[in-house]
Amino acid sequence: MKKILAVLTLVFACLWGWGTAFAADFSYLVIMHTNDTHGYDRRADGVNGMATVAALKKDYEAKGYDVLLVDAGDAIQDNNLVNFSKGKTAIDFMNAVGYDAMTLGNHEFDYGSNVTQARIKQAKFPIMSANIIVDATGKSFTPKTHTIVKKGGLKIGIFGLTTPSTVTTSNPKSTRGLTFLSKDAMYKAAQKEVDALKAQKCDLIVAIGHLGSEPDASGDRSNDILENVKGIDVFIDGHDHTVKNLYINGALLTETGAHLTNIGAVLYENGKWTEDLHAYGRFNQEDAKVKVMVDKAQADIDKQLSTVVGKTTVELNGSRDPGVRTEETNLGDFIADAYLWQVRKASVLDKVTIDGAIMNGGSIRAGIAAGDITQNDMLRVLPYHNYLQYVTMKGSTLLEVLEAATCTTPKAIGAFPQVAGIAYTVDTTKPFEKGELYPHSTYYSPAKPGMRVTITSVGGKAFDPDATYNIAVPDYLTSGGDTYYPLTDPSKVTVHDVDYLDVDAVRNYLNEELGGSVGAAYAQPQGRITVLQ
Repeated sequence: MKKILAVLTLVFACLWGWGTAFAADFSYLVIMHTNDTHGYDRRADGVNGMATVAALKKDYEAKGYDVLLVDAGDAIQDNNLVNFSKGKTAIDFMNAVGYDAMTLGNHEFDYGSNVTQARIKQAKFPIMSANIIVDATGKSFTPKTHTIVKKGGLKIGIFGLTTPSTVTTSNPKSTRGLTFLSKDAMYKAAQKEVDALKAQKCDLIVAIGHLGSEPDASGDRSNDILENVKGIDVFIDGHDHTVKNLYINGALLTETGAHLTNIGAVLYENGKWTEDLHAYGRFNQEDAKVKVMVDKAQADIDKQLSTVVGKTTVELNGSRDPGVRTEETNLGDFIADAYLWQVRKASVLDKVTIDGAIMNGGSIRAGIAAGDITQNDMLRVLPYHNYLQYVTMKGSTLLEVLEAATCTTPKAIGAFPQVAGIAYTVDTTKPFEKGELYPHSTYYSPAKPGMRVTITSVGGKAFDPDATYNIAVPDYLTSGGDTYYPLTDPSKVTVHDVDYLDVDAVRNYLNEELGGSVGAAYAQPQGRITVLQ
């Protein structure tokens, strides 16, 4: 009997040993994922909404799946549904849905880093980033850089990464004192996370990155991570608002687009991870509890913002690409005109001539349909609450600014200058030649200002590089947002406060100058910008 027991013990020990040596069974795991929801959390035409995310999660669970649910950033800003609470409502919804992890996007910093930390503390799931360092301490900005989640019998290691361009694509004031590790330093940080998770015997390594794949971010993209870091199985991406589904070095790289148009669902099929994207309309259920939360929040916002502030007889184009990030649009003209008009009115007592205005296209977040314009519409278009200023500078500095701000044109760039009182041409048949990297930026100065950009006129007069101009801008630009570092350089510019909010200036222009109606004068772009291709 003792011999039999000993043999049985040996057999069970061997079987247990062999079991741990076998490959992990992923057949009942689904990785659900979202990115760049931007507060589009209520189900609507083309938008799945958070209640549908919750229902789909429960549907998978009812079918016997273990569900890992992650988000790749930019969840707390853009739509008025979340803006008024500075993103608190977005995290409330995600808590209710049952997210397991999230990484920080650049727009998680839009309300200031103190609010970012408040949202991290509010979340019932870890919000992580492995490449954001606090300069004063040398420690991570987020309490965690990675986490391990157990689903069924699996140990899943997850870590986060945030685009280094956050220093310019969010208000630079919000990221002062922080270093966003870039390129080789970011690869090293990512490899450290993978190695730490492997050391803890994780069965699966998932990276959630708000990095994107745009060519102008070469070296800092999700693609670059997968080409330089070993051991990642699945990379959930965000930031560039595209749908991605490809393999790099054997790892799946996937992204859903934006605004919950799609819900990602990654499954293990035929020996590899495979994306099964749920486009709007494929799954139409909503979780009742989450729907009540979202509907109540929306009703409260609608009550506050339903006031009609004017009307438009034409559709105002706020599309991204093609649109406000690639070319002149009628909405870009309208907003720039409003800035110029308001700053001119505010500067009358200073006896200063305001020659023009610049509005970066990336801060125009939506269009406006023909019909009534509500306060809600205004805040959807301009959600950032920037104050207006004017900048005194030489024509040569203005030329540098426009050259840098169109460095990727005709490819989309958030810096793209929508203008008033200025006429310019971009010759994209000529390459942008990089000069030095701007400080605290991911963008380069132009080596030869004027090589691609020609300014025809400013303030109704022929452009003169030696003349002095006063240009109205939102304070995001004078903080060095996007490519606009030259506007932070006191040796080149003098900045003057005006103290009008951008959205107030547009509303004032609409009512006081246009009589409450945007009319046929804005039916088409007005020929201020020429893009040669």
